[in-house]
Amino acid sequence: MAQQTPENTRPAKSGSGSDLGFETDLFKAADKLRGSLEPSDYKHVALGLIFLKYLSEAFEAQHALLQQEEFADAEDPEEYLAHNVFWVPPAARWSHLQAHARQPEITFEDVATGRPRKGDIGNLIDNAMEAIERENARVLKDVLFKEYGRAQYDKTMLGELIDLFSNIDMGGSTSTARDRLGRAYEYFISQFAGAEGRRGGEFYTPRSVVQTLVEMLEPHAGRVYDPCCGSGGMFVQSEKFIAAHAHRRKDGSPGRPNIAIYGQERTHTTWRLCRMNLAVRGIDADVRWNNEGSFLRNEFAQTRFDFILANPPFNISDWWQPQLEGDARWAYGTPPQGNANFAWLQHILYHLAPRGTAGVVLANGSMSSQQSGEGEIRKAMIEADQVDCMVALPGQLFYSTQIPACLWLLARDKSANGHRDRRGEILFIDARKLGHLVDRTRRELSDDEIALIARTYHRWRSRPETLAEAGLEPYVDDPGFCRAASLDEVRRHGHVLTPGRYVGAADVEDDGVSFEERFGALRAKLAEQFQAGRELEGRIEAALVGGRSLG
Repeated sequence: MAQQTPENTRPAKSGSGSDLGFETDLFKAADKLRGSLEPSDYKHVALGLIFLKYLSEAFEAQHALLQQEEFADAEDPEEYLAHNVFWVPPAARWSHLQAHARQPEITFEDVATGRPRKGDIGNLIDNAMEAIERENARVLKDVLFKEYGRAQYDKTMLGELIDLFSNIDMGGSTSTARDRLGRAYEYFISQFAGAEGRRGGEFYTPRSVVQTLVEMLEPHAGRVYDPCCGSGGMFVQSEKFIAAHAHRRKDGSPGRPNIAIYGQERTHTTWRLCRMNLAVRGIDADVRWNNEGSFLRNEFAQTRFDFILANPPFNISDWWQPQLEGDARWAYGTPPQGNANFAWLQHILYHLAPRGTAGVVLANGSMSSQQSGEGEIRKAMIEADQVDCMVALPGQLFYSTQIPACLWLLARDKSANGHRDRRGEILFIDARKLGHLVDRTRRELSDDEIALIARTYHRWRSRPETLAEAGLEPYVDDPGFCRAASLDEVRRHGHVLTPGRYVGAADVEDDGVSFEERFGALRAKLAEQFQAGRELEGRIEAALVGGRSLG
């Protein structure tokens, strides 16, 4: 067995690292208020109000700062734009909503007409959302939920939600307050995904899966793309990575690496969640919506990206249209019309820059399937040396499906980006035994386990001098967990990429008992069981002949 070093020793299953305090309590309190509303409807109600609270929190903090400046105009929208803060008009400020949250009838100025009108708290919230969109049309046009005035929404519930969110203990600095609201927004999305089950998986990828991809790929600079971006989790985690690894300027002040974010989403309500999620985090991105999707209407057809992170829907069968025949993206073979897995992989490879890398979440079947030409497409990708690493994930990670999943790490040029030349080699990681249950049906990878997977990949692809400078030991295979295999070995396995075929079994700790002794003991035990079986057969035969009970 390879000698274990501190860098590749597997960690104990610790907690997830998620700092769940006020978010958990807040969601439980908010969930009690939804009454008979389905989570799929209620999520827009709750998330919209959290978003409005976030905008107001940031605005009021900047407003207070501007009031202290001698020559600043606290009511000038340009003053806020300069500080990357949304301008919030008086009709949309949280204090205005809070003051009227419990009133059965409210008179207010209609943003659309400029005339006074009467309504309830639902109408007042819709008016606030309309005012925000009009003042920040470049970023928020058609993004916000504006249906609070619908009869099905209990106005008492809306007032109670406003009171609940008003009492969030934001504490600390402005940045701390914004971060806490961002965490609350992301946590609410995850909980609504869990409540919606399969439908929830359409807009949310579990945090630990996103974080694993981000930590492995390290998208620190360049263009980042997700062709099926859901509620934007990949982007939020990428931004967290950048913040955690921010460069410093010569004067010691924080510097921001050059990164640009692009995405596409076909479900309009999910696109809206994404735009709000990014805005809450202060992330500027080019995220586009159309109801045809990335295959039929590729919004970034001519663009190539340095990093691509994606969790496409697994095994979708209704994706094909005749106009996709002969598409330039199918460089490794036309994908089967009954399964889009290899359409996604080829779409992503097509969009990678010459030195780009990608991480894709797919169903395990993609690693071994031979039907409908999938095996030939996989073979062509492997022979073109586009596959860098394969990771088998533990089960029960996803809200939407119990189908086991894996990670494909793709690289356009395995000799580039300052790493060692890995051409003709693929790393296999079997992480199926990692993870811990967070409830009865779902598992999660801990931060230590995510770090183990990412560190294993980084040590394998790094140059020896890079490892030496960082004080890290060189990569070594770990039986049962990871192994680097040559292209020839992958060929001998029929171009199947299942890590279990390559990593082998973990060595069993030596207990001092020889093989001969162990085998002899097992043979003696088997003989005893055979003898007991024969005795039982005799008793049964005797009982049947004499008509007696076996007891």
